Amino acid sequence: MWDFLGDRYEQILFSGWQHFSLVVQCLILATVIAVIIASLVYRSKGLTSVVNSVSAIGLTIPAFALIGLLIAPLGFGVTPAVIVVAFFAALPILRNAVVGLSGIAPSIVESARGIGMSRFRTLLQVELPMAWPIILTGVRVSAQMVMGIAAVAAYSLGPGLGGFIFSGLSRSGGANSLESVLTGVIGVIVLALILDLLLVGLGRLTIPRGIRV
Repeated sequence: MWDFLGDRYEQILFSGWQHFSLVVQCLILATVIAVIIASLVYRSKGLTSVVNSVSAIGLTIPAFALIGLLIAPLGFGVTPAVIVVAFFAALPILRNAVVGLSGIAPSIVESARGIGMSRFRTLLQVELPMAWPIILTGVRVSAQMVMGIAAVAAYSLGPGLGGFIFSGLSRSGGANSLESVLTGVIGVIVLALILDLLLVGLGRLTIPRGIRV
């Protein structure tokens, strides 16, 4: 194992950085999309129910199957990997964003409107900051989930540590096959832990102390 790591440490570090970068960029994209959708639907019980149903159904779709479906129109490469990772990343964030925004007391919104704040300004300066802890919890759940999905996305020749896993599985029983799989799996776990710690730090920086308490 040490020989395998020593011979390929530059490739492993580069693939690890690609994997981490893919997940982080897709998380940012998914968070923006999810918050926008949640902001548009959370006031309507009917639309909220539809969004929650879509989120639940979306999580039941096998990631491997979705990647296979996207390969036909989009081909191999980064594009199908980004779409799949961003899609699955958005689902938990969307649900939490709807819950967070819906849970804000109407009296708080009315007070903000009463002092002359517009509906949009109330959303940006009052509702979203109050809902952010719940949204960030969804981001953390999503980050752990899509870190593994990003490895599966390597089937489409996307970037990341999944290449080591599929390479080892394709040579099962051959030289360095187990080492290749272990490198990919352990690397994904380490990256997931690092990203979660970074998100915890982000929460301490972005969540007002009064809300944390």
